[in-house]
Amino acid sequence: MYDNSKDVLAYHDEKVTLPQDERTVMRKRRDANRERLKTRLKDAAKPTPHEFIKQGSYAMLTMVQDPDKDYDIDDGIYFTQASLKKDDGTDMSPREAKEMVRDALRDDRFNKQPEVKKSCVRVFYEEGYHVDMPVYRIRESDGKYELASDDGWTVSRAADTEDWFNKTNKEKSPDAGTNGGQFRRCVRLMKKFGRSRRDWKKDIAPGFTITKLVEECFIANGAREDVALRDCMQRVYNRLLGSLEVQHPVAQEAMLTSGPDDPGTKLLRDKLKDALEELKVLDDSKCTATQAAKAWDKVFNTDFFSVRQAAAEKAATAQHNTNALAGFIATKSDPRLTEKRGGGRFA
Repeated sequence: MYDNSKDVLAYHDEKVTLPQDERTVMRKRRDANRERLKTRLKDAAKPTPHEFIKQGSYAMLTMVQDPDKDYDIDDGIYFTQASLKKDDGTDMSPREAKEMVRDALRDDRFNKQPEVKKSCVRVFYEEGYHVDMPVYRIRESDGKYELASDDGWTVSRAADTEDWFNKTNKEKSPDAGTNGGQFRRCVRLMKKFGRSRRDWKKDIAPGFTITKLVEECFIANGAREDVALRDCMQRVYNRLLGSLEVQHPVAQEAMLTSGPDDPGTKLLRDKLKDALEELKVLDDSKCTATQAAKAWDKVFNTDFFSVRQAAAEKAATAQHNTNALAGFIATKSDPRLTEKRGGGRFA
């Protein structure tokens, strides 16, 4: 297989992983939501949060760059069960708890006001991204966390998912302490592939489903970043040929897919088939650097690899010319390299 390991790693570092400045902006917005919620609930004599816990791709460090700034940040809000009471002393329903949070987060500066969703309250921002704030209560009887969902108060602990991911990354990555770890990088690259086209990024399997599939299929390759990624793509494709259903990694009674004909994983399978077809040229012994770059460009819908290849070719040509000129100057300046007879001919 043609070696594009350095190119795939460069693409990850420059175009996939989320830059620190964008993470900083998101963190500031998240913190502003937290302060607004605490202040307004207190002013309204409503229950105030016991704690906030970041979760999802933001916590697992698997968010990827998006040209439309279409980011989903998850920030859990935790109340004690004893505090989530109505005026008559009975427990708030999940819907009532979410509506209380939604009302406290409303702000005239928002073009679109926060909304209650199935399992969270969603806050929208002009830049394109949104913050999902799941509401939890800490059960009095045993301290377990319960999520306010349309299905009622359901036992759920988001931190368990983050723990699962971090443990997996440590176990599967040959370089877990370097640049996030190869498993995490592969998750990011696969998620980037899933979001590489505007016309299907909303319909393809969501990021966490892709993360679980990578966990099932990833095989490390410490020497070749490109091989690790391509092998993972092939194995995920093969896995989805067998079944389109994906199980939650922690809440194993829960499914991440809607059924045996899940449209999101079906679309992912079909798009992986197309991508793998593009990459077949890499196995040709006569594959050129230009052909390899174009293949990866098509997979990720970018020109990064071709631009990088052209720059490398230009730099190599310039270096060759520099070396040739240096050699010529050296021969002209060293009298030992010319004969005494015959008008200065080279020896």
